[in-house]
Amino acid sequence: MAGTKDGSGNDTAVGTGNGTGGTKPVAQRLLATATRLFAERGYDRTSVQEIVDAAGVTKGALYHYFGSKDDLLHEVYGRVLRLQQERLDHFADADAPVERRLRDAAADVVVTTIENLDDTKIFFRSMHHLGPEKDKQVRAERRRYHERFRALVEEGQRTGVFAADIPADLVVDYHFGSVHHLGTWYREDGPLTPQQVADHLADLLLRALRP
Repeated sequence: MAGTKDGSGNDTAVGTGNGTGGTKPVAQRLLATATRLFAERGYDRTSVQEIVDAAGVTKGALYHYFGSKDDLLHEVYGRVLRLQQERLDHFADADAPVERRLRDAAADVVVTTIENLDDTKIFFRSMHHLGPEKDKQVRAERRRYHERFRALVEEGQRTGVFAADIPADLVVDYHFGSVHHLGTWYREDGPLTPQQVADHLADLLLRALRP
């Protein structure tokens, strides 16, 4: 497979007309291809050879960027979680009342989950295939996100903005239970837009926290 360098010096793969795109960085091409195949066939029924064939690259190229197939699975979800963590940190650090910051964060995790619904569905359906180290890493990353979210709830409870009789951990589980359930019912052609779903769920959370 012929490769080139893009303007930033990154390796790229030349498109082969197989529907995976034109010319794009190899890692991005492999990840997009793996995500599509995992969604269509399932993680355990997709081989490394099928991924590289569909991406138009060699196994050597895959192992250069991803050490194994479960590295690909980890990155499918990891890129979504990194985005959500970055956005949560932005909302949490904003110069705004805690109620506004929590609502913005609560709505954003719904929107970003819906926008990456295939990725999150693939991961939660297949995360048991991760090796012990990758599983530990993912759980630590998710815990960091939940702890930052919980800190907003605790801040509001400490300052009297939110009801203090509800354990903050239970509040977090309540909201993220709804988020994790999105993959079972949300449809792009349904009656609600991602933002409308986000607004409704964020409002429900804030109502539950009112003193």
